[in-house]
Amino acid sequence: MSTVLDSHVPAGSITDKWESHKFDTKLVNPNNKRKFEIIVVGTGLAGASAAATLAELGYKVKAFTFHDTPRRAHSIAAQGGINAAKNYQNDGDSVHRLFYDTVKGGDYRSREANVHRLAEVSVDIIDQMTAQGVPFAREYGGLLDNRSFGGAQVSRTFYARGQTGQQLLIGAYQQMMRQVGLGAIELHTRTEMLDVITHDGEAKGIVTRDLVTGDVQSHTGHAVLLCTGGYGNVYYLSTNAMMCNVTAAWRAHRQGAFFANPCYTQIHPTCIPASDEFQSKLTLMSESLRNDGRIWCPRNRDDTRPAGQIPESERWYYLEEKYPAFGNLVPRDVASRNAKQVVDAGHGVGSLKNGVFLDFADAIGRDGEDVVRAKYGNLFDMYERITDENPYATPMRIYPATHYTMGGLWVDYNLMSNLPGLFVLGEANFSDHGANRLGASALMQGLADGYFVIPYTIGGYLADRLGDAPLPTDHEAAKVAEKRVNDQTAKWLSTNGTRSVDYFHRELGKLVWDYIGMARNATGLEKALSEIPALKVEFENDVRVLGAAETMNQSLEKVNRVADFFELAELKARDALHREESCGGHFREEHQTDDNEAKRDDENFAYVGAWEWTGEGQAQNLHKEQLEFENVPLTTRSYK
Repeated sequence: MSTVLDSHVPAGSITDKWESHKFDTKLVNPNNKRKFEIIVVGTGLAGASAAATLAELGYKVKAFTFHDTPRRAHSIAAQGGINAAKNYQNDGDSVHRLFYDTVKGGDYRSREANVHRLAEVSVDIIDQMTAQGVPFAREYGGLLDNRSFGGAQVSRTFYARGQTGQQLLIGAYQQMMRQVGLGAIELHTRTEMLDVITHDGEAKGIVTRDLVTGDVQSHTGHAVLLCTGGYGNVYYLSTNAMMCNVTAAWRAHRQGAFFANPCYTQIHPTCIPASDEFQSKLTLMSESLRNDGRIWCPRNRDDTRPAGQIPESERWYYLEEKYPAFGNLVPRDVASRNAKQVVDAGHGVGSLKNGVFLDFADAIGRDGEDVVRAKYGNLFDMYERITDENPYATPMRIYPATHYTMGGLWVDYNLMSNLPGLFVLGEANFSDHGANRLGASALMQGLADGYFVIPYTIGGYLADRLGDAPLPTDHEAAKVAEKRVNDQTAKWLSTNGTRSVDYFHRELGKLVWDYIGMARNATGLEKALSEIPALKVEFENDVRVLGAAETMNQSLEKVNRVADFFELAELKARDALHREESCGGHFREEHQTDDNEAKRDDENFAYVGAWEWTGEGQAQNLHKEQLEFENVPLTTRSYK
């Protein structure tokens, strides 16, 4: 049975919704805030900013990370920048233009109200992080500098060289650690969440495993915030850190939280191509490089000459030719698809013919090597260390790779899932990016959710629960959740198979990439829905998990995460198969225009597809949230 999801978007003009909602939302007075305990899972930008802000407001906070320090959160890997509608360049930017670009960039599959709120608070994020000491780049006059990113014709991206994520995370981290020092936050490191405790249809806490001792414990509170990132590692090869996974979100899904739009995966166009089939991850080169680098490939198929020997007349600047208005700064999904098309057609470069060139010769000739080095030096150094090629002298080689996931747990306007008491922030939710994320907006969303949204909206939930005590950790609901975790552990340790967890993860990743990657079709998706369950059966019967439960055991950590990836992969294929259209990162080959662009079906698919867990081995039920576009007309997305 399908239900219509209520997003709880407030009425009124889109420019007034957020301010009105903040005023109308119930408040918790300062003395009463001390009576509430909040659990925050994940300490990246969304988690650290939320934990710091809620603790500053007076709430008691427990924060959990499976890293040895919160500073290892994957937010640290973001390179290029963070968007904000400050219009420092005086080039025509505004809150409305950022809102418009984001809705259009998401191929009209995001919720307008959430996106407008994101654009509104973007200006406050920059002030907040600058006040915390984040060393944003500055221009000659001393003002913060900006650069361009894909999908926009204005310069609105603030940056700290090629390490913006690291600097922003340090800013949020230091505020969180200040609250840890004051005793307002109880920080648990090397601790992984493995289940959600529910009682009377609400989230009441989590079950965790200490990754050093193996201890399984329950932690309860008045609300749970999941800030656990995306699920790109279902592809095995991705730009994500090796520990990134879907387990926290997936275990919440199994306890009733709807999983929305799982087929929406972003493929990043500027990654270093794979060098062999045994790599364990891929390396991202910042999209900011597309500001000054020109993307091209040989016009002739199977051209084996080095880049320097290919004359200008035989170079194909395919993005500049096909999309003259945006050129190399088209959105990521468009740039990625075009790279795949030219490589598949035989124009690839490198020893494996699996890349295209990103060339800085013009920029170096125009501005000088010192200027380019000042902008991108750390990125160029990283590229040279990995490839042993000097990008100042020869073009970089790039190719698309799995990067960001627009799908995630369904949340309403308040960032609460359909499971009351469970809030989801940052990449772990689905809400802001539709079918495709514009570059430099992930950092923006994580900090917006943590610093400026959840501190207001969680109060509206807690205000009606004054006087409620957290569930006792020895409550039957907690015991049931702990038993689920312990039974799963016992199952894996008793399998005694012959193949490693990594073997099955790699084989699963190949299936997901081949059939649910940059391009999908019905035949491939149906094959995925046949082959993934078959591989899952083999995994469950033949995986080898060494060691014991009562100790540090990375093999046990991995097998839990890969088991969840198997179930997610099936849902991704099912979601992609049911969505008979192309939009953003979801490109169905049966649904494209004559010039190979995505062809949406707004009449039948302008909705969020949110899936409900129905039990082990059962197909999830689909629920729909219809999307309304009152401020950005539904039009064919064009960057030409």
